[in-house]
Amino acid sequence: MKTWELVFAALVVVLNLQSHVHGVPQVPCYFIFGDSLADNGNNNLLQTKAKANYPPYGIDFPNGPTGRFTNGLTTFDMIAQLLGFDKLIPPFATANDSDILQGVNYASGAAGIRQETGNHMGDCISLGGQLKNHWVTVSRIIKKLGNKYTAMKYLNKCLYSVGMGNNDYINNYFMPKNYNTSHQYTPAQYARVLIRQYSRQIETLYHDGARKFALFGAGVVGCTPNSIFLYGTKGKPCVEEINTAVTLFNQQLISLVDNLNRNLTGAKAIYVNSYQMGSGDPSVLGFKVTDVGCCPVDQDGQCTPSKTPCQNRTEYVFWDAFHPTEAANRVSASRSYKAYLPNDTYPIDISHLVQL
Repeated sequence: MKTWELVFAALVVVLNLQSHVHGVPQVPCYFIFGDSLADNGNNNLLQTKAKANYPPYGIDFPNGPTGRFTNGLTTFDMIAQLLGFDKLIPPFATANDSDILQGVNYASGAAGIRQETGNHMGDCISLGGQLKNHWVTVSRIIKKLGNKYTAMKYLNKCLYSVGMGNNDYINNYFMPKNYNTSHQYTPAQYARVLIRQYSRQIETLYHDGARKFALFGAGVVGCTPNSIFLYGTKGKPCVEEINTAVTLFNQQLISLVDNLNRNLTGAKAIYVNSYQMGSGDPSVLGFKVTDVGCCPVDQDGQCTPSKTPCQNRTEYVFWDAFHPTEAANRVSASRSYKAYLPNDTYPIDISHLVQL
C-alpha cells in the first residue's frame, strides 16, 4: 500500500474518536499559544483586519461565528476533545476564574514570534504579548490555589501547545514593502534569528510552570491559495521560495526541541510536523479541491462577509485563502495527537507526551 493509503486507513480509526465519550481529561489543563490557526476569539475586540467573527466563518460551528478562522472547529479545539475535555478551551479575552484551571487559549490572528509581525493588518497579540497574558492567568491560578508552590505543581502537569512562525514569513519576511527583515537577513539567517527569540520565549513559559510542550512547526505556507495568487509558482505546484524558507525554520525548531529536552530540567518537548501533514496527496483522504478556498474572499484573502460558501465543505482543504477547513483540521489534530507516519511528530506524539 502507498504511504498515504496507510495514513488513510489509520485515520479512519482516530477520526471516529472525535465522537468519543469524554472521561477524565488526560491533563488537568491545556494552554494554547498561536496565530489564526488557533485563535478562537481573542482578535474580536482588536482594531485589526485579521478577525473572523462574522458569517460565513463558523457556518458549521454550533454557535455560529466566534472568531475562529474556519467553518467549524480548529485543530486545537479537536486536540482538546481528544485529550478528554468536555468543554472547548476558552479565549483569554473572555476566560473567567471558573475556566482558567482547565486552560486558556491566547492565540491571535496575524501574530508571530516577532513583535512587529502582522502589524500592517492592525493590532494583534504577538507571542511576547501572549506570554504576558499567560502570566496574568498564572497569577490568578496562584491566588485560586493558595500559593505559588501548589500552582506550579499543578501547571507542571498541563499541556502547552505553541504554534508560531507562519506569520513571521507570510506577514513579515515575504512582505518587503511593509517589513525590512528580508533586506536584513538571508532565509537561513532569519530562521536562526526567529529560533533564538522563540527559545527565550519558550524558556519564559518554562519558568512560569510549563513542562510539557507541543511545538507546532510552520506549515506549507507556499501552497496556500493566497501565496499562489500573490507570487505565482513558476510551473511548480507551490511557491518554492516560501516553502524552502519555512523548511529552514522547521529544521531549526527540531534542534530547539532537542535543546529544551537536554537543558531544561523536567521539560518534555515535542515537534509537531505541520509541514508534512500539509504535504502529500490530499485526494486519498477525500479532498477534491486544494487550490482555492471554500468561501469567496476579499483582497486580504479572508471570507467576504455574508457571501455563500461552497456546499461540499468536506471536499475542500482550504476554507479561505489561508486557513484550512474543519475537515482538514480534523486530519491535523488526529495526526498530532497520535502520529501515523514516523515523521508526523518528534520524538513522540501528544498522546504519549501527556502520559509522561
